[in-house]
Amino acid sequence: MRHLVQCRTAELGGHVDKCDLCGYLRVSYNSCRDRHCPKCQGIKRAEWLHERLERLLPIPYFHVVFTLPAELKPLFQCNMRLAVNLLFKTASTTLKQTARDSKHLGADIGFTAILHTWGQNLQFHPHLHCVVTGGGLSLDGTEWVPGRKQYFLPVKVLGKLFRGKFLHALSKCREKEQLVLAGDAKPLAESHQWKNLITELYTKDWVVYAKPPFGGPESVFRYLGRYTHRVAISNNRLQSFEDGKVTFKVRDYTDASRRKPLTIDSVEFIRRFLLHVLPKQLVRIRHYGILAGRNVNGKLRDAKKLLEPHPNPSSDKHAKLKSLPWWEKLLVLMNFDVLACPNCEAGHLSPCAFDVRHLSSVAAPLDTS
Repeated sequence: MRHLVQCRTAELGGHVDKCDLCGYLRVSYNSCRDRHCPKCQGIKRAEWLHERLERLLPIPYFHVVFTLPAELKPLFQCNMRLAVNLLFKTASTTLKQTARDSKHLGADIGFTAILHTWGQNLQFHPHLHCVVTGGGLSLDGTEWVPGRKQYFLPVKVLGKLFRGKFLHALSKCREKEQLVLAGDAKPLAESHQWKNLITELYTKDWVVYAKPPFGGPESVFRYLGRYTHRVAISNNRLQSFEDGKVTFKVRDYTDASRRKPLTIDSVEFIRRFLLHVLPKQLVRIRHYGILAGRNVNGKLRDAKKLLEPHPNPSSDKHAKLKSLPWWEKLLVLMNFDVLACPNCEAGHLSPCAFDVRHLSSVAAPLDTS
């Protein structure tokens, strides 16, 4: 919370830039670079999206979402690190195992999984978004096995397998006393309460959603890219803060094209936001199958050769991008020249020597909203 409050304020210091033509001075305060900050990570997000689009194969992709039942939310919140790892592990093995089955596809697929823990109203809602290749590399690696254009894998099979794998893994963790049972999850310390929960969850249909991505895989990655390096809510959804209450925009599910205002107490707003702060070093974007890091120069390269036998020769754009300074990355990835003078629109800004402690008296700070 301290990081977010101090972000881009004089508390973190900053620097002054001066235009080489008109002499205009611009104050820029330093950012906190916290991965939960709604104002930071813009360049990292753009780089991540660029790398994902560079690795797209010329095939259809599918958007698959794994959602946990509401009954598991208290347990998930008390065991965030363990539960997130279980969610990734069971969902990924479900997809890979089903795809390798000769009754379905009989091939090795690739997918990127991204953890979301929030809904539009900021309540806790853990789920995984997966962008999955519509086909896979044959098990012997000699050919590409295409999937159907409008049908990926049977969602009922995925749901049942995912349910069984997750509940089995969760029960094993309880047997090994690895679960923290506190707060709303405290009653589960009783054996009969635990058995009742597991029995109830086995009788429920677990939701697995799958459909071809609207507008193609690029549009899904661009959509998910807004949330990969940001948590819960962005600044543009905030409308007002009055009388101790926060008003922000949420999607109207009766009309997906509309947004409606939601007003809640400021303390409740902070509580909901903090529900989504992840434990340190917990990775929330992971790649599997032929898209896994260890397979990029192996199976993924083989798949590209099979799908594009005679690709146009091109340089490694991503490698070149990594060597650029941050302001050039912004220009390439986001078409935004941060060094252009906003006053005369002809000159360029360059660092100017000023005491950081007197930044506020030099010029108005840069509006970072």
